[in-house]
Amino acid sequence: MVSSLEADPSVPGPVAAPPDVEILPGMPVALGGPRGMEVTRTLPSRGRRMVGAWCFLDAYGPHNLGTSAGMRVGPHPHLGLQTVSWLVQGEILHSDSLGHRQEIRPGQLNLMTAGRGISHSEETPAEHGSVLHGVQLWVALPDADRDVSPSFDHHTDLPVLTDGGLTATVLLGDLAGAQSPARCFSPLVGADITLTAGTETHLPLRPDFEYAVLALDGQVTVAGSALSAGPLLYLGTGRSTLPLKAKGSARLLLLGGEPFSEQLVMWWNFIGRSHDDIAEARQSWAADDGRFGTVHGYAGLPIPAPAMPITRLVARGRGR
Repeated sequence: MVSSLEADPSVPGPVAAPPDVEILPGMPVALGGPRGMEVTRTLPSRGRRMVGAWCFLDAYGPHNLGTSAGMRVGPHPHLGLQTVSWLVQGEILHSDSLGHRQEIRPGQLNLMTAGRGISHSEETPAEHGSVLHGVQLWVALPDADRDVSPSFDHHTDLPVLTDGGLTATVLLGDLAGAQSPARCFSPLVGADITLTAGTETHLPLRPDFEYAVLALDGQVTVAGSALSAGPLLYLGTGRSTLPLKAKGSARLLLLGGEPFSEQLVMWWNFIGRSHDDIAEARQSWAADDGRFGTVHGYAGLPIPAPAMPITRLVARGRGR
């Protein structure tokens, strides 16, 4: 679906004083272990754990696959969340314990709902392009839905908004009236936005949502702040529009959602509400008791769970 970018008339009008922006620096992490592909993690961070229900953000690449093995993340479990895979360049092969085996390419969305428990692997397929560039995100499930049955969806037809030099693909949720077909459990939005050189525009937002922006390529000025690849720009709530300006071509990821009020325990690949939730899930994975199923087709061993911390894990809110 392609439509023009117009503000939703049902959204409240402008507010008097938009909040200040906040830069959240990225942290380098080896994906899948010490020898894994390096990614830049901006959520969770010391300063902020979530943006709406978005609770995890890894950006990777552009990686030259002529000198790198690419992505190779063995079978591992998830609990109480959704995983969102989105590519700028390249290919990734997803395999999960429900029997799905799906390659994802740019413009396509892989959405896995872990619910009460699932496991999967991700790897660069044998036949692949020369560059890998993309993002991996998690969405926390609200308490009422965190034990839903696990599922996997692959979306190839996502809504696209256009306005002059701006093109926005809506991954999840709703943006300016364009609704993604991907299943959400809380009010949120995720969109891939490209700007042609010289574009200066305003993107309509919902003042009751909090937002953040990650530059994927090029440089862009967002709400008066210059942004390039690396850090996440947190924008807070109270904005009805977002000023965007690009001298050259640029690409960015917009994340937003209703501030998540529940307290969570986030540890390894699990999201629960208590230390015991996490300890039980870890024990299930370590014992291979069937809770997370079995991934077939990956040439390697499952990733073992790390040891539980000595002190009890404590549920925390979305901020500092």
